Amino acid sequence: MNTIFERDLEAKGFIDEPIDPTIDIVTEIQQLKKEKNAVILAHYYQESEIQDIADYIGDSLGLSQQAAKTDADIIVFAGVHFMAETAKILSPSKKVLLPDLKAGCSLSDSCPPHLFAKFKEQYPDHMVITYVNCTAELKALSDIVCTSSNAVQIVESLPKEQKIIFGPDRNLGEYVKKKTGRDLVLWNGACMVHEIFSQDKIVDLRAQFPHAKFIAHPECEDHILAQADYIGSTSGMLKFTIEDNAQQYIVATESGILHQMQKASPMKTFIPAPPNNICACNDCPHMKLNTLEKLYNCLYYELPEVDLPMDIVERAKKPIERMLEISEKLGL
Repeated sequence: MNTIFERDLEAKGFIDEPIDPTIDIVTEIQQLKKEKNAVILAHYYQESEIQDIADYIGDSLGLSQQAAKTDADIIVFAGVHFMAETAKILSPSKKVLLPDLKAGCSLSDSCPPHLFAKFKEQYPDHMVITYVNCTAELKALSDIVCTSSNAVQIVESLPKEQKIIFGPDRNLGEYVKKKTGRDLVLWNGACMVHEIFSQDKIVDLRAQFPHAKFIAHPECEDHILAQADYIGSTSGMLKFTIEDNAQQYIVATESGILHQMQKASPMKTFIPAPPNNICACNDCPHMKLNTLEKLYNCLYYELPEVDLPMDIVERAKKPIERMLEISEKLGL
């Protein structure tokens, strides 16, 4: 970065230029999207006001698919850094913006690429499957990328004799091992949000709501998953609550998904699973760095931009495309 403005942006991670308080920020964002041929992709864990203005809301698989096929010139990614990187990998000619560059990921941070490369060297006959919640550099070290929506199916699509390293999420890896019966070598990483749920508090909550079903994301720890009536990705959990006939659900994942659940099933009750005593909520602090104001400035100034070296793009694109090909073949 060269200019004083850009160096300042790099330090802050976002543009904090004041916004005219008299404007309708939602209307302005919609107008800017039209003028710039921009699309807003938002993860389910974003604040509800960002979800409501997005062109597409989804989990990592759906967002990857949208990033690959959009004809927009600009992709504004309301999510975290690795998601914007994935969009850039799949659409390298497009400008990819992230409202706050410091919107990272505890799971991604738990797997530094240089350490994973050394780990990989210990298993030269293993194929590497990495969960999409990782850096572009880690994807570039992989053979196939997966999401929580398709991890089980991707592992099952490989020959049984194929040895596999799975990372970076150990909890998702343990879940996949149980579902497939495969002996995976796991990297010891985890998501901070999905490791804070209190088993005792969930038991108490289920006693308080005896007719509620308990649904959980496979990034949760095994003792939490053992209690679940349904285990699935964020999109899978949403689909389950729409199609299932229960009227109450205790939800063990980031609380942002409850907005879409409530919109889809307004007569049902959705209760966030309680975290342990250390944490007051089960929000992802990284996801919540993005705000509507930052999104407006991001689109107005077309900064901060996420860019990647072309050699990383080319290497990381192959395992992502392989995931998308397998997902399409399996109808996922």
